[in-house]
Amino acid sequence: MNFGSSLVEKAVEEFSRLPGIGKRTALRLVLHLLNQEEVEATAFGEAIIKLRKDIKYCEQCNNISDLDICDICSDLHRDHSIVCVVEDIRDVMAIEHTQQYRGVYHILGGIIDPMNGIGPGDLKINSLLAKFATNEIKEVILALSSSMEGDTTSFYLYKKIEPHQVPVTIIARGIAVGDELEFVDDVTLARSIINRTPYESVLTTK
Repeated sequence: MNFGSSLVEKAVEEFSRLPGIGKRTALRLVLHLLNQEEVEATAFGEAIIKLRKDIKYCEQCNNISDLDICDICSDLHRDHSIVCVVEDIRDVMAIEHTQQYRGVYHILGGIIDPMNGIGPGDLKINSLLAKFATNEIKEVILALSSSMEGDTTSFYLYKKIEPHQVPVTIIARGIAVGDELEFVDDVTLARSIINRTPYESVLTTK
């Protein structure tokens, strides 16, 4: 594809690195920016730079935040004795959108996936286990994807949490096997959170 400008070509190349963005879509975005007023294009660029430079990750749950502690963890009206374990930030957004959960979260930063070289040591598991030292945790909800990797991670976490004698539940399987939480509709996800079941019952059915 002849872009007619090395600057346009470079911009298209960078946009096309984004998930789901091909070269044609990237070119469309670049041309859109060129048609914007300079102040608007500059504001867009500065927002991206500031995002990458200043974004923080919550010291308690690993969620994105403007401060050291995110809005969810600093909310005194939430039940801090219930911890919902999720794979990444998008899952927090999906669950929060249902408005049916008032506990807090712990973001693992992925799931155990040996085929891609991701083991337990690559995840935020130790910081999750450290939370049991406070004796305030009354329930852990495992809200991971219903894939083989997600189930493997859930089982690993269950075995690590078991010695602490804290109830471990798992979201109801109204979600199809292999589905990612971020793509599940709000009603199904809300019901899955509300109708969560003890993890032990899942083990006995396998």
